[in-house]
Amino acid sequence: MRSSREIAFRLRQEISNLRMWLRPPRLPGSASGPMAPKLPDAAQVAEKLRDSAYARQVVSLADEILAHRFRLLGLVLDLGDKIDWRRDAVHNKATGLVYSRRIPYLDFERFGDHKIIWELNRHQHLVILAQAFLFTSREEFLRETDGQLTSWWQQNPPLQGVNWCSALEVAFRALSWIWLDHLAGRQLGVRDQLLESLYQHGCHLESNLSLYFSPNTHLLGEAVTLEALGVLYPGFPEAQRWKRSGARVMEQELDRQVRADGSHFEQSSYYQIYALDFFLLHRLLSGAEPARDEKLGRMAEYLESLMGPSRRLPLLGDDDSGRVFGLPFRCSEPGRATLATAANLLDQGLAFHQDDLAEQAAWWLGSEILDRAEATDRGESSRVYTGAGIAVLQAAGIQGVIDGGAFGAGTAGHSHSDTLSLIIHAAGEEILIDPGTYTYVSDVRWRNWFRGSAAHNTIRVNGRDQATPVSAFRWAEPPEVKLLAWGTTLEQDYFDGVCRYGGFEHRRRVVFLKQDLVMLVLDEIQGPPGAHLVEQFWHFALPPQKVADGQYRIGRENRIRFSIAGGGQVEGTEGGEHGWRSLGLGQKEPAPVLRVHDTCELPVRWAASFGFGTWQAGTSELAFVSSGDSICLRAGEISVRFFHDGDVAKIP
Repeated sequence: MRSSREIAFRLRQEISNLRMWLRPPRLPGSASGPMAPKLPDAAQVAEKLRDSAYARQVVSLADEILAHRFRLLGLVLDLGDKIDWRRDAVHNKATGLVYSRRIPYLDFERFGDHKIIWELNRHQHLVILAQAFLFTSREEFLRETDGQLTSWWQQNPPLQGVNWCSALEVAFRALSWIWLDHLAGRQLGVRDQLLESLYQHGCHLESNLSLYFSPNTHLLGEAVTLEALGVLYPGFPEAQRWKRSGARVMEQELDRQVRADGSHFEQSSYYQIYALDFFLLHRLLSGAEPARDEKLGRMAEYLESLMGPSRRLPLLGDDDSGRVFGLPFRCSEPGRATLATAANLLDQGLAFHQDDLAEQAAWWLGSEILDRAEATDRGESSRVYTGAGIAVLQAAGIQGVIDGGAFGAGTAGHSHSDTLSLIIHAAGEEILIDPGTYTYVSDVRWRNWFRGSAAHNTIRVNGRDQATPVSAFRWAEPPEVKLLAWGTTLEQDYFDGVCRYGGFEHRRRVVFLKQDLVMLVLDEIQGPPGAHLVEQFWHFALPPQKVADGQYRIGRENRIRFSIAGGGQVEGTEGGEHGWRSLGLGQKEPAPVLRVHDTCELPVRWAASFGFGTWQAGTSELAFVSSGDSICLRAGEISVRFFHDGDVAKIP
């Protein structure tokens, strides 16, 4: 049931949209002045970076853009001489010029994949062209920018067509235009029209903030863009109202969307980056505030902990392969530029690497930060984030990330059915992976597979996920998830969590023996009487090499020992029904997976072990020894006793 306040908001929204569609707002000539001097001198940043590898990468990308070759999501698209801004070039489906509020953009059969259309229309590639101009002074980059903007305005009148359907996409495009104006506005031949369209984007955002539709990162992007328009364009008639309104929403949402442990409530590591970038931009526009800065620091620390010593983001939940600012997807590792920006903006002792400053931090904060010495020595610490339910186990360059948290807030639209899943990196190498996302709407079957339990390193019972997928961004009947125990010492880390759904209970315990470099996993599955299909999945970056039954060597040089025990048949595949991964939205490829399965009476206990020391034949065998009050798990020379009350102890 909608509240009276929401109904009133939506009525005002529809009336305002109809007015803007019938009579688009016009910017008074007196309001088209220069930007307020809030952002750092871009020419100085470009001068310091001119001969860098980053500058060469930007210029190379700009040359591709001149040829209308675009890197979008996990795709590379050649769009021909004339860009059709409302066309999904992958599925060759285009939308007409109808009132945007009447377009059901989630209908793939009629309109194609809106994500592919919208990613191009974010116009972040125009920022690349402007940066390339600063590096090279080549006028062709700006003339291309003028031409693309002119064709976009011709094809996308205000509130007509698919590119006005989402307020977040309007915000992303406006942010790109703001940066374009900052970097090269005085050299643009279409600046007056750019300012008027920016003003129209601001009017649209003010009436369409996602206060009720998608009050998550959508709302953050819209609010911070509204704030930016108010701060940077004080001559706009509504500037002061936009500034206050955008800043107020950002402050409210920082309290609502970000948990005390610094994690974002959508339970997605990729959206953690989105949220942090939006809040950092708000911080840049509004100035320092101690309580806010402290919470943003916790957000950055959570992201830093997830990425670990490898500085590689584990893909928990949805990954839409987008950026708030910077290089296209796969041109750099996601999260690194955000951490470098947070470290230098918040000044809270966060680690950052020198080579991560060029992409975002320098443009946001100024050229002087490029002279700062990097700060990387923060050590390896294991910890649990109770709000998110995420445990991070770390030692000796080894990192395990366990998703022991519930599904995200609301309909959990960006959550995956990955509870109790384990991801492992070792010495900068991916070992156990999360297969990613692949698609949002283009194929329901693949959408549900990539976010389903079988796509993650966890247990599935009777072929059902831990929740029921209702639509592309909605789950029903989410599981009951509880963290039973957590402990970390110099010698070991211990995680104990349980997931209950559909009358079944999956309990997973993980112990990481840091001195022995061994990680043990114990799964216990309980449920109603009768025979049930139990499946345990292990998704790897590289194919495991079988040594003996239940024993494998894994990793680039096959130095890591992997063993499984407890019964069940083992199938190793790539592709097919279970073996896939997606490195970016719109892309998928076969990947190795081991599936352990059995149709059996419950309860059952299955186990796995990872040995990260030097591999020796005969030391990989994994075995159970049960007693009245405990289960002893032996991996080679290592034995650990798991007590039924939750305690764990290594046996000397």
